Amino acid sequence: MASQIALLRGINVGGNRKFPMARQRELMAELGFEDVTVHLQTGNIVFADPGTPPERTARTLEDHFAAGLGFPVDVVVRTRDELAAAIEANPYPEAAAEPKSLHVVFLAAVPADSAALDALDPAAYAPDAFRLIGREIFLHCPDGVGRSKLAAKVTNARLGVPATARNWNTVTKLLALADG
Repeated sequence: MASQIALLRGINVGGNRKFPMARQRELMAELGFEDVTVHLQTGNIVFADPGTPPERTARTLEDHFAAGLGFPVDVVVRTRDELAAAIEANPYPEAAAEPKSLHVVFLAAVPADSAALDALDPAAYAPDAFRLIGREIFLHCPDGVGRSKLAAKVTNARLGVPATARNWNTVTKLLALADG
């Protein structure tokens, strides 16, 4: 059976917006989702594809999570095949050998206005680099994302769509989980 992957933004960070893994599974079960696997505390949920478009699944989850938690949670959903395509599209294949240097920012939709990204001068942030490909921003920070000024600019860019980032290890692990 095919899977969908829900990527939750901004939960369990610094002791704020707590959403324990057990509660994530519980709220997914309340909606009737099956074969639910929660990976890490940061909001990565793999589940059987309900047959609805990922965008509609995301809205359903956002509404249910907000009602169950008392605070909003942005959710970006990808099908297993969409996640595999994003991995295949990685413009920095050499960075996969150092997965902590590579991140993917998953966007809920293709940004209507990418001016915030277009305004960034890549040369000013070298050796760090990024590429927007469809609904993903690939961010390569050879010296680590924690010290990267580009990472802060890219992840905080005002793109008008919900976005959430994952490191390459997490992205590839989510595909492995989706593949069972």
